[in-house]
Amino acid sequence: MNRQLNRSARMDLKMLVGSGDRVGLFMLPFLIGGLILNVVYPPLFDLGGPSTALRVVSAVVLVVGVVIWAWSAALILTKVPRGELITTGPYAVVRHPLYTSVGLLVLPGLGFLLNTWLGALVGIALYVGSRIFSPAEEEELSRTFGPAWAEYRNAVRISWL
Repeated sequence: MNRQLNRSARMDLKMLVGSGDRVGLFMLPFLIGGLILNVVYPPLFDLGGPSTALRVVSAVVLVVGVVIWAWSAALILTKVPRGELITTGPYAVVRHPLYTSVGLLVLPGLGFLLNTWLGALVGIALYVGSRIFSPAEEEELSRTFGPAWAEYRNAVRISWL
């Protein structure tokens, strides 16, 4: 009985994580390498002091990204444990809003506010990793939800992002 509970807990965790563990491992060398280079040779990533306009735009992008990320995470935490396919909110716009918001909004916005290109570079690595590993996650969703997944996939507004 205990073994069955442990297996069930691992499966539930895997459903919550999706391909996030593989995406994280993919981008980890970029993050570590970028941080080391940023410490050893700071001018490599320095923006030269971002202008007021870049700071304002970066702050807005960061806030929007955090809101989308939090909304996506809340939907995952509430719907996935109940076995529901998420098709509303940010998921109606893109299939992987968690990865997209962090990779293309949060990390670049934060990086620019901190006067470094590192956030944008790590964000791109995260987004590329999500594009590499999301097909396997989508295959699992297709097996799990069948026609509902196909209908959702066709209904997403920005399917290429």
